[in-house]
Amino acid sequence: MPVAIITGASKGLGRALAEALAGRGWDLVLDARGAEALTEAAEAVSAYGTRVTALPGDVTDAGHRAELVSAAWRLGGVDLLVHNASALGAEPLVRLEELPLEGLRRALEVNLVAGLGLVQEALPLLRASGAGTVVAVSSDAAAEAYETWGGYGASKAALDHLTAVLAVEEPGLRVWAVDPGDMATDLYAAAVPDDHDPRAEPAAVVPGFLRLLDERPASGRYGAPALLDGAR
Repeated sequence: MPVAIITGASKGLGRALAEALAGRGWDLVLDARGAEALTEAAEAVSAYGTRVTALPGDVTDAGHRAELVSAAWRLGGVDLLVHNASALGAEPLVRLEELPLEGLRRALEVNLVAGLGLVQEALPLLRASGAGTVVAVSSDAAAEAYETWGGYGASKAALDHLTAVLAVEEPGLRVWAVDPGDMATDLYAAAVPDDHDPRAEPAAVVPGFLRLLDERPASGRYGAPALLDGAR
């Protein structure tokens, strides 16, 4: 069975992706900081009959990243790495003049540095897979200038660029930065708690990610909502 590592998998998009992949027979290594929520998610995903390893921890910890890859190796390797774990930098979001520099550092460490660290750790196994794939979960804030989204957007823009360079350096892999669009997640609620407009549930955008895995287009940046409509 193919094996995937998914970070930030206890809820939201990470959990929705885990359930969808388990339904397709994937074995999974799941990560999140909250042990209780991760355990509950892993139990739900295990109901599909696949092997699921849940490892609570912080992706900024090199030892934890090594544990994730070792767990995947014990399941058979790494065919897919999904870097979904994210930090906002401030909760709720604030203008740049107020953004704590420590918060910006945290966003960069989680969203960018940890993503590269996990790729570096998993790269030998990704190369050995017949269909090694890296998915970096991006954001519209990486491409557009939205007030108060500067720190988070900068970290995601850097992640997009790093992902593009990785695609050039690793032509044997598929490397996609995927913008899932606005979703009803705890992350968005923490970012803009006063915004109560309706948004898509994470499960609604998962078919866009699955389409990428099915069709395996060229490495690049994609939008999950556009993939649902059959367009890039």
